[in-house]
Amino acid sequence: METCHLRLQGMSCAGCASTIERVLQKIEGVSQGNVNFALSQATVTYDQSVTNLSLIQQAIIKAGYNAFPLNDNQEEVDQEKKIREAEQKELTNKVILGAVISIILILGTLPMMTGVHLFFIPTWLHNPWFQLILTTPVQFWCGKTFLVGGWKAFKRRTADMNTLVSLGTSVAYFYSLFVTLFPNILHSQGIHADVYYETASVIITLILLGRLLENRAKGKTSEAIRQLIGLQPKTARVIRHQQELDLPIEEVVVGDIILVRPGEKIPVDGEVIEGESSIDESMVTGEPIPVKKQPKDEVIGATINKTGSFQFQATKVGKDTVLAQIVKLVQDAQGSKAPIQKLADQVTGWFVPAVIFVAILTFIIWVNTIGNITLAMITTIGVLIIACPCALGLATPTSIMVGIGKGAEHGILIKASESLELAHKVNTIVCDKTGTITQGKPSVTNYITVNGIANHNEIELLTLVAAVEKNSEHPLAEAIVKYAQFQGVKIPLPNVTQFEAMAGMGVQGKVLGKLIQIGTQRWMDGLKINTDQLQSKRQQWESEAKTTAWIAIDGKIAGLIAIADAIKPSSHVAVKALKNMGLEVIMLTGDNQKTAEAIASEVGIQRVFAEVRPDQKASIIQSIQQERKNRQQKHKIVAMVGDGINDAPALAQADIGIAIGTGTDVAIAASDLTLISGDLRGIVTAIELSHATMKNIRQNLFFAYVYNILGIPIAAGILYPLFGWLLNPMIAGAAMAFSSVSVVTNALRLRHFKPKLML
Repeated sequence: METCHLRLQGMSCAGCASTIERVLQKIEGVSQGNVNFALSQATVTYDQSVTNLSLIQQAIIKAGYNAFPLNDNQEEVDQEKKIREAEQKELTNKVILGAVISIILILGTLPMMTGVHLFFIPTWLHNPWFQLILTTPVQFWCGKTFLVGGWKAFKRRTADMNTLVSLGTSVAYFYSLFVTLFPNILHSQGIHADVYYETASVIITLILLGRLLENRAKGKTSEAIRQLIGLQPKTARVIRHQQELDLPIEEVVVGDIILVRPGEKIPVDGEVIEGESSIDESMVTGEPIPVKKQPKDEVIGATINKTGSFQFQATKVGKDTVLAQIVKLVQDAQGSKAPIQKLADQVTGWFVPAVIFVAILTFIIWVNTIGNITLAMITTIGVLIIACPCALGLATPTSIMVGIGKGAEHGILIKASESLELAHKVNTIVCDKTGTITQGKPSVTNYITVNGIANHNEIELLTLVAAVEKNSEHPLAEAIVKYAQFQGVKIPLPNVTQFEAMAGMGVQGKVLGKLIQIGTQRWMDGLKINTDQLQSKRQQWESEAKTTAWIAIDGKIAGLIAIADAIKPSSHVAVKALKNMGLEVIMLTGDNQKTAEAIASEVGIQRVFAEVRPDQKASIIQSIQQERKNRQQKHKIVAMVGDGINDAPALAQADIGIAIGTGTDVAIAASDLTLISGDLRGIVTAIELSHATMKNIRQNLFFAYVYNILGIPIAAGILYPLFGWLLNPMIAGAAMAFSSVSVVTNALRLRHFKPKLML
């Protein structure tokens, strides 16, 4: 399966987006096709063995639109900006021409509308032939996009906003043309031969003005992507053959040695090999404090070198860099479709045909009851013009796009819009301990041997232990090996045979002919190894929130090690804030019960699941989900926070998986949200952002629905029997134009979102 992003041209409303989605879904091999009208982009997932990008593009072009592959580079962004500026310029010219002509036409019709001859308005301004000459360029040049779009929709046997506008303005224009050419026919029927050229001209101008403002606002919603791509430096200072070369970023390859001076951006991801510096990683992680870097530390492309010069070796370039992955995640998320949007899509699908039906019905009713063709025409045009599927189509995606962009700005990567929508419903947060609540960098704090057993002194025992632990990738193993080296254990360590890692228990292996086992109390009990001699020490250390590991040689206890993992400074604040929001916070860890309870108590967590094996974590999440928070709620909505490979199944099982960005790629891949900096306060921000985004979407949908529910009946003349009042089609055009503008403007208010807990 392959996922591609396409830039679309030719869309004018949400109906166009629905049409393209239907086209994509009919293509064999396409499993999913989402169209984001606000971004003018499509995200398509397809089977490469069945179809390809070219066939998908051809299907979209056949439907009357254009589609181009979207590339994640600055050149593509610049090109898109030029296209958008050209469209804006053309729209501006059309609006100016339409506005000038509309003002002249309105002045010419004032005597007709007021019934009073105004001395400052020459009579020839009301001449139908003069108005015809002025209106024709507005109808066919300024309004060309509506006419062409409406015709294409007709050929596809669909209807969209272009259909409504082209029908409404064409009725006004061609009725007026008929009156201009054959006024005597109407006079003979007792109908006053009035023309409505100004109606067609003003409606087209106002809708184009609305589209101009809408496009300008929509351009701001995708600012997050453009800013992220703009972070990437264009050149890198590469050392090749002992020479410094300034190369374009595209020519940097994995393995290149790159020199970075103070104040410069780091061009790609890599590992420091020489020098030290402090690096501002805030644009990627959201963390404002510069991070100290020295040899063997990783650096991220697009971050800023603050103090010293250093050299690093490129490890990831192009689409493999952290920045490129972030851009892809944000793009995918902005292109995804939130469940709340599906209702709006369903409404949009039948909206335009329903409006056309109402318009025809309105005309028939007015002709039959009033017998006035002019009034019937005015109300019909009003119904066609005031209906606005754009407001419905823009209500959700614009808010989602801005919300996901704000998330990226605060170091929160949101993989799909479904996650952003669901986050505000979460009522239970389950946190892993190591690397999530704690720093994930444990160190040995205590070490004791059993005197006289097998005549092993401390260094000899540590040598055997370090040799076995060297083969393990567990963070505790790394801490033990570092401690052994600090205590004077000589390198190289003895060879280990028959090494085995016991999941959730410990490790074992043979060293110098002896079976060395290092692990938990539970494992020792299972092996029936007596640990009474050092039990008091174990209990004391574990009460101090330290993890203990027993050392056994050939089935007998030889020593005990205590390891502590410092709690992240932000964990206390984050847990308190989550609890203040009414959320239940639970700790889930493979560590022993006493240590887990001590850590949990320190950060304010009451409920703890300890000594849990990796294969049990997902089932525990499932059991928590099945609990009821209250009588009204059937089950709990659970978010799981973790950073390790062993957390991946639990992250996938949870309603929302939140990965710590400092953790493993597997955990990040299995999650829905990623906290790049690893700061738990990001969970609070994500939930607050979800609340703000959903509130914004509901406001947009309420406005869009209420606007259409009230506007269409008013345009149809429902108030005429009561007040003798009809909605002027020009006012209907203005209302329609500004309804979608107001929705986008409201969505843009999310750009001012600020989290309560600043990272």
